[in-house]
Amino acid sequence: MKKQNPVVWFEIYVEDINRAAKFYESVFGVQLDDMADPSNPSILMKVFPGNMESYGVPGALVKMEGMKAGGNSTIVYLGCEDCAVEESRVVASGGQVHQSKMSIGEHGFISLAVDTEGNIIGLHSMK
Repeated sequence: MKKQNPVVWFEIYVEDINRAAKFYESVFGVQLDDMADPSNPSILMKVFPGNMESYGVPGALVKMEGMKAGGNSTIVYLGCEDCAVEESRVVASGGQVHQSKMSIGEHGFISLAVDTEGNIIGLHSMK
């Protein structure tokens, strides 16, 4: 049986979607695109770059009534070439460094950051 990553989508809930998008675009050097939810036009989404046609781990920032940002216990780790690079952009982008780059042995390195909405995210790299 072929092993596949069990994570197929992620959502990071935010209070101010434009502020959050600016943070992620600045830290990761990417452009987030608007995405409509056909079942509920009041939901605002900005999608990270990825291939939506391929099974994997795409995701989006989401502003939805009743879903509070921050304070949850799920950490999404975003891949980096060297997580120290993205970590160095966090504070200037309005966030905080929660845990500076540290080794996780043979599995590479991680940093933890707090985004502008109070969510903790992980940065992961192999160098």
